[in-house]
Amino acid sequence: MSRIGSRRPLSSRDWFGKVSAAFILGFTLALGCAGLFRELMDVGEGYFSTKGQFAMWLMSPVWALSLSFCFFFRSGLRAWLWLFAANLLVWVPVLLMGGLRP
Repeated sequence: MSRIGSRRPLSSRDWFGKVSAAFILGFTLALGCAGLFRELMDVGEGYFSTKGQFAMWLMSPVWALSLSFCFFFRSGLRAWLWLFAANLLVWVPVLLMGGLRP
């Protein structure tokens, strides 16, 4: 049997691990994406500007997509690991640009 044929098929067997990863790490990923957009576009304190509103409303589709696509992971552990890696890729630039300043 080939290596591709020996992979475990996609299933909703580990649904609790997948959904909990998407619920928790998907939220932090959405928050990080909004923060990254805010830093890259230099929104500053203008929350009522168009860019500020876009940064705030960017969270809901990112979080919804992570909750929707969490079942494409083969296991709950893979969902946690991949979403954690995605969080690192988003949050490291935010922190380096000073995104958590008071």
